[in-house]
Amino acid sequence: MNPQVSSREPSLGPKHRDTTPEYTWEVRANSRGFRSPFNVRFPCLRRRGFSNNTIKTCKYNILTFLPLNLFEQFQRVANFYFLLIVILQSVPAISTLPWYTTMLPLLTVLFVRAAKDISDDLARRRSDKEINTRPCDILQGGSFKAEQWRHIHVGDIVRIRKDQIIPADLLLLASTEPHSLCYVETADIDGETNLKYRQALHCTHSRLQTEGQLSDFDGLVTCEEPNSLLHSFSGTLHWMGEQYPLSNDRILLRGFRLRNTHTCYGLVLFAGPDCKIMRNCGLFTVKKTQIEILLNRIVILILTSLAVTATLLAVGCGVWDARKGRSSEFIAATSRGDSSLYMGFLTFWGYIIILSPVMPMSLYITFEFIHVVHSLFIDWDLDMYFIEKDTPARARNTALNEQLGQIEFLFSDKTGTLTQNILTFKKCCVSGVIYGNKQIYSETTQPIDLQWNPFADGKLSFSDQVLVDRLRSGEDRSLTEFFRVLAVCHTVMAEEVDGDLRYQAASPDEEALVTAARNFGFVFMSRTQDSVTVSELGKIRVYDLLAILDFSSQRRRMSVLVREPSGKIKLFCKGADIVIFERLETKCLYLDATEKALEEFAKDSLRTLCLASKNVPEEFYQSWSKEFLSATMAMQNKEAKLEAVYEKMEQELTLLGATAIEDKLQDGVPDTIHILKKGGIKIWMLTGDKQETAVNIGYSCKLLDNNMEILEGATLRDLLWTPQINNNTSGLKNEEWLNSHLKNMQATRQALVITGQDLDEIFQQDSQIASCTKQAGILQHFVELASKCETVICCRVTPLQKANVVEAVKRQQKAITLAIGDGANDVNMIKRAHIGIGISGQEGLQAVQCSDFSLAQFRYLQRLLLVHGRWSYLRVCKFLNYFLFKTFSFSFVHIWFSFFNGFTSQPAYENWFITLYTVMYTSLPVLSMALLDQDVSCHASLKKPKLYWIGQEQQLFNLRVFAVTVLQALLTSLTLFFIPYGAFYNTAYDFQTFSVTVGTSAVFTVTAEIIQRITYWTRFNVLAIALCLILYFIMTFILQSAHLYRVAPQDFSFPGAAYNAFSHPYVWLTILLTVVVSILPALIVRALNKALRSPDLHRVHNSDMQVSYLNEVEFRQFFHGVPPRRRSSYAFSQHHGFGDLVTTMNSRETRSCEGVKTIPSLG
Repeated sequence: MNPQVSSREPSLGPKHRDTTPEYTWEVRANSRGFRSPFNVRFPCLRRRGFSNNTIKTCKYNILTFLPLNLFEQFQRVANFYFLLIVILQSVPAISTLPWYTTMLPLLTVLFVRAAKDISDDLARRRSDKEINTRPCDILQGGSFKAEQWRHIHVGDIVRIRKDQIIPADLLLLASTEPHSLCYVETADIDGETNLKYRQALHCTHSRLQTEGQLSDFDGLVTCEEPNSLLHSFSGTLHWMGEQYPLSNDRILLRGFRLRNTHTCYGLVLFAGPDCKIMRNCGLFTVKKTQIEILLNRIVILILTSLAVTATLLAVGCGVWDARKGRSSEFIAATSRGDSSLYMGFLTFWGYIIILSPVMPMSLYITFEFIHVVHSLFIDWDLDMYFIEKDTPARARNTALNEQLGQIEFLFSDKTGTLTQNILTFKKCCVSGVIYGNKQIYSETTQPIDLQWNPFADGKLSFSDQVLVDRLRSGEDRSLTEFFRVLAVCHTVMAEEVDGDLRYQAASPDEEALVTAARNFGFVFMSRTQDSVTVSELGKIRVYDLLAILDFSSQRRRMSVLVREPSGKIKLFCKGADIVIFERLETKCLYLDATEKALEEFAKDSLRTLCLASKNVPEEFYQSWSKEFLSATMAMQNKEAKLEAVYEKMEQELTLLGATAIEDKLQDGVPDTIHILKKGGIKIWMLTGDKQETAVNIGYSCKLLDNNMEILEGATLRDLLWTPQINNNTSGLKNEEWLNSHLKNMQATRQALVITGQDLDEIFQQDSQIASCTKQAGILQHFVELASKCETVICCRVTPLQKANVVEAVKRQQKAITLAIGDGANDVNMIKRAHIGIGISGQEGLQAVQCSDFSLAQFRYLQRLLLVHGRWSYLRVCKFLNYFLFKTFSFSFVHIWFSFFNGFTSQPAYENWFITLYTVMYTSLPVLSMALLDQDVSCHASLKKPKLYWIGQEQQLFNLRVFAVTVLQALLTSLTLFFIPYGAFYNTAYDFQTFSVTVGTSAVFTVTAEIIQRITYWTRFNVLAIALCLILYFIMTFILQSAHLYRVAPQDFSFPGAAYNAFSHPYVWLTILLTVVVSILPALIVRALNKALRSPDLHRVHNSDMQVSYLNEVEFRQFFHGVPPRRRSSYAFSQHHGFGDLVTTMNSRETRSCEGVKTIPSLG
């Protein structure tokens, strides 16, 4: 990415047509109807045409909503099961309960879920409409017309104005900038807010300057098929008999924002879903929590057990009817003469119906309601409300709350998520003297007085007035030289907008340094291709720009060679401390003092940079400039030759000092990361930014510290790859050797840093190596290695790579993942993770619109996970365990009763008791527990993040816990049936009295059980328990009244049974004995568990009583004998900088109030 803007692009010429790569995508300019011959794959088949620019993320329309939504809902095993029960209850021969007792709850569940789904889909539809109707200018009929994005087609020529978003993937044809340069911001693509540039071909720049020329343009572009590779493009432009190669530097991607350029023109190559950014956006998938997945498996297990039980009971019915039923005169007289086999068949379906409450519909209705209320608790939490932007937390997906309490891996974007992407000049060291506030994060510091400087922007956060006084007095020449280097040694562009001087830089670091110099009176005013103008404490000085020794990731420094107004030639250099120290003069003053200052800056997690200068003799410059010109014009090994020339100049430097920049983190990020790591959550940073920047942010936010060993580069590759003996391909290292290294890692704290290029190689070779060696793939070993590290940083990764990393961890580690980001480049990652969180940040709302939860700040994540997530997991698990217990213990009584009624599928309870047991008599206590229960307070949850492990280990709801629940329910059901049966045996009490006694005992037993399970009592719990008991007695007396029996004797078949039963003390004593015996085993187990368990949670409870308010957590930083690593603030690019660019054009542009740009002359 190092254009020679003054030269023509090489033409391949017509004779090379046969050597052009075999591209399969052809676009003709100004020809919507053009279809490539490559679209015909077979004579009888024709591939689809080009996509239009309409995007669609919604799932439903008017015609597809009902069938598609019903299909999705009946994929739930329980819903399908209840539909089957409704059908069975409609058959009179086998129906034991009215069909409407199941149909109405089923319709309620389907309606509630459908309403939620349509609400979510309407939100996506509104987002689609907002994007598709954005305005744009399309060339039609010889002039540009205002249209909408959705009207753009492949082959159209569009006009983009300053600050507009690029609507599709375009080939840049021309712009109003000199040489058709075009500046773009790519924050929505890779998270970087610094400007990048693109440049049109010289042939299109020189020949396409008017609307008429653009209308006559008929060039043909052949290129690669639509793909997800954001940083690469290959193609060819065929025009006027010539061929011109196309690369990524000529392409404007959808999602770029045009900056610092008044107008540009582009040819649409890919539109809508074919755009690269859309290819990086994953498909919408319905997410399910691990608890819901486990519950579905348990439902299948329950239904299988139900079918087996009904089969056994049906066999018992057939056998009993054959052996005893037909020999009984009474039964033989009332039977219809059906065979025993047929009787068993009918009984099977009867038991399916009568035992169906073991999986009641009310479970799912209550489950949905609990999810909605838990989501409202998140929405209403004022501690997660960002008052500055009036932005609350939002639960956009109401079905994933409990999974917030099970997160094991957290994948975070950097820019806009962890950081504000605001760099501030905090300290500096000049001639061994440190200037700046002693306490970086103190809120009591007084800002310096800059009223004397008309160019000060008022944003400088610096508090050492001594520096300003010495600088203005001129007594310290090295101080003046220091800020002169900051004002001159850079590639920043300046522009004047409405009288205000604004800077556009290749990196936020450079902008911060130049802005700092501006505030201290050394103001960069403008530049041309051969000069730099600076106002030094009010005096204008023009420096002749002789050469720019550009920076790169290998050089880690940049220099400028200038001629001062006095005629002297000076070299100004800035770069990482290591590379600067290697090039200093032999006897360098202040070297030791500067090194100590750098160590102090590193302790404050500041990003450092060293400055140096050098006087260059005229004779040396003349000879050197010839070598520089020769290296610049070299056709082969140009980079190596330039590096040699640069190295010759950058020697014997004089050290001036060092700068210290703070990369402004979002509030509370280090504390949040520290707390989440203590909670057992592994945090990975996935960013499209440069490695140097990502690592610096890792130190700033406490993801990394100076006691960690960092695996990166060659060290990491050596762990994963080694040359094969028999061939030249890369192969997997010995698995035992890697496993031994993983064991050794347990004794050290390690972090891993990997680039997108290395990730690509891992993903590409994984399947090949796994199939060839019959060993675990390299991807699996990488995930294992990374999972052993405390922190992982993936830099220079594309959106698709982010999603692939998340998917790899999900698949290999079987772990619950959470992804958080704020830009469009994070959408795919957010969709792929179990939980996706969008930050309402600086990069728009794309991430929020595709997320499950939205937050205004990263710091709210600790409360979302450790409080809301943990509480929701605790409540949902207790709800499911108790709900299954009360329905199992209730339903198993029918089985024991079958042994005494000839297996006739006769219910053990009155019909209305069966219907109202779960929806009225026992519903409110479990609901109040599921909504309000907590084992510790929110403050204790944050103070003791290690309590979070119960969700990660899935301790509260698993197959073992389910088995214990079934066992407890089984024992309880035996007690509920056999104690009343034994008490009423050979007595005058009839079946109806027995049924009422068993039912009352069941209600009292499950009520006593939930009293033991509630750990956080409120007035709502007490009210819910009292209300359910009152409702039980009221409804029992009403439904078993003689009046209703006379109205509908078939529906109300227990006239006066309640009154008769409750009037006998013997019945009450039986109920009391049944309840006590039923709850006694669980009571003993809980007492023993509390006496023998670890006292940690008990301490939390005790300390929680003393905590009334939890102040902000403070953490100390320890440095145990390990010298802090100094981190250069130079965010070096993976490509070359703007050196060649700024030496070939003017960078200062004057704009009027209307925003119309005047293009300066190049001279």
